[in-house]
Parts: sequence; structure tokens; C-alpha cells
Amino acid sequence: MDAITTDRLVLRNFRKGDANDLLAYLREPRASCFLSLKLEDLAAAEVEVETRSRSDEHIAVCLRGADRLIGDVFCVPEPPDTHAVGWNFNADFGGAGFAFEAARALFQYLFAEKQARRLYAYVEEGNSASQRLCERLRMRREGVFKEFVSFTRDHQGVPIFENTMQYAILRKEWVA
Repeated sequence: MDAITTDRLVLRNFRKGDANDLLAYLREPRASCFLSLKLEDLAAAEVEVETRSRSDEHIAVCLRGADRLIGDVFCVPEPPDTHAVGWNFNADFGGAGFAFEAARALFQYLFAEKQARRLYAYVEEGNSASQRLCERLRMRREGVFKEFVSFTRDHQGVPIFENTMQYAILRKEWVA
């Protein structure tokens, strides 16, 4: 994909050199939905960067001018015109509005360039920051899936299921 530039960010494909910064936030993922992406070391981060560099589904979010990776957004197409979206950011850059700026640019790109009709995101009940971000992006909460998914297990190895909310926005809502 062609890079997307905002006031403070550049959204681009992953490339060699992003591994250290990716490791910084995937060594200990904050949101349980990213636990399966946990990276143990720099070698694992380099492999993940190489994998992501071959796809437009994971998009690197970098500080404009510094080209430093601070997080990523993702969009998974579901034909014919829907995309699952999400974001994952380094906590060191939290509270500055970067996730909102990046997600807004991604949404604009998907609606205008990819002709998406509908975008949706799954957010676990305990992830209040992502819930607020969805609401700031004017997404509506469509429902709650009770005990929808498990990312962890208790001390006896029994899966711990989490409630998950689905947020969505239509192109006609975005342009209104």
C-alpha cells in the first residue's frame, strides 16, 4: 500500500528495521487479544516484521519525521465490502492521541480508497481504552458476546472466557 501521512504520523507497510520497536510493545502485550502475538526476543520480532511486510493487513504506524514505529493498525478484508479493524500501540506513546489519528486515517483510507461499506472491531470488556477509541471514532456498539473468546487460562489450565463487544460504522455514517 502507499504510505498515508497525517499531521504527526506515517502509516506504511512494515519493513526491515522495525523489529526493535515492534518487540517493545509485543514483548508484553497489554490487551489480552494480542497475547498470541507475544514476542520472546529480537529474532522472533524480525520474523514477525518480515511476515507483516508481505501484507497490507498489518500497517506500521510511525512518528512522522523520525520514522519510529510506535504501533500498528490492522484491517482484514471480508468480501465483498467489510473490514475487521483494530490497533495495538506501544504504551510509552499512550495518551497523545496517536491511536485516534492513525485509526481515523485508516478508516478514511478504507472508506475512500477501498470502498469499504462497513468496518467493525471486537473489543474485550476490560479494554476500556479501545472502547473509548471506538466511540471517539463514532463507531456504535452493536452488542456484547458473552464469554466469547479465551486468551488465557487459570492456574488449573481452564480457559478464562472474556466478554467481547462488537463496534461498527458504515461508510454512510462516516461521511455524514
